[in-house]
This record gives sequence, C-alpha cells and structure tokens, in this order.
Amino acid sequence: MTTAPVSTVTGAVFIATSLDGYIARTDGDIDWLLSRSQDIGESGYDAFIETTGAIAMGRGTYEIGTTFDEWPYTGRRVLVLSSRLDPHVDDRVTVHRSIDELLDAAAAENIHHLYADGGRLITSFLQRGLITELTITTIPVILGSGLPLFGDIDHDVSLELLRSTTLGQGITQSVYRVTD
Repeated sequence: MTTAPVSTVTGAVFIATSLDGYIARTDGDIDWLLSRSQDIGESGYDAFIETTGAIAMGRGTYEIGTTFDEWPYTGRRVLVLSSRLDPHVDDRVTVHRSIDELLDAAAAENIHHLYADGGRLITSFLQRGLITELTITTIPVILGSGLPLFGDIDHDVSLELLRSTTLGQGITQSVYRVTD
C-alpha cells in the first residue's frame, strides 16, 4: 500500500545502472561506471539538476561522493538520510534521521522537487508515491551482483516511456514518467 506524502515535496531520479540492475558493487565501488562513462556526450544531467531544488541521498551515496577528488555537489543543497551518520559530519550536508524529517526540512526551505539519489532512498520515495520521473542510464556491463537500483516495493509502479536515446560507448538512457 502506498503511503501518502507528508508534504508537497516530490522527487525525480537520474541514475546509472548496470545491465543487470546494479548501481554499485556490493562494497559500494562504482569503478565499472566511472571507467565506462568517459566521453559519452551530453547526458542531460546538467539540465536535469537545474529542475531540482536540492539533492536527497542515503548514507551510502553520500559516502561515495566523499571519495571523489572534488565534491560533486558544490553549490547544491544536499540532504542525507541516515540513522548512523553524525548530524555534524560535514557542513556541506544536513543529516536527517527519517524520510518524514527530510521531507519536512525540504518543505520548510520551500524546496518542492528533489533529486532522489541512491537505491534505498529511491525505493523509499517510490514506496511513498513521491517520484514523478526516472532517468535511467544503462551501462553495457553485467556485474552479476551488487547493490540493486530498486528494493522491495509493496505495489506496482506504472511508468510511461518518454524517450530513450543512445549515448556514446553503447550506453542507453531512458526517461520514464510515473503514471500512478
């Protein structure tokens, strides 16, 4: 059963996955993605992120972001959902203990459309009916195991394909609108 949103906040997804549906190796490593996503051409990421007021992510996605040479979200409001992170771990983010707390914080800041990132957070947003659109970029590699894009959801999520394109290196990108 879908849980009604606690606020007027919605989310959209822009994420890459292996052909078999994994967003990272079991240990969180995304080397397979970084090594294959060079010189792919215009992915639409910059235009996408401009439509959102902030980025919401789980702890795992946040921790991957901290491993890059440069913080990938400079100039963006970042809300991290985690029951384990110290709330003062990083002044570039705010840590929230529950989805309700995260959504309430976004609404209080007049942020009504979030970039939802990370498999578990995306699944939680889908469960609550908060996702309006998904941009899924598929990298032509089979990992065999890893962290899945989607977890268990107790209802079907119907989608309408808006467009599908081929980027460089055989990478495909499909954009879906959630229809229910």
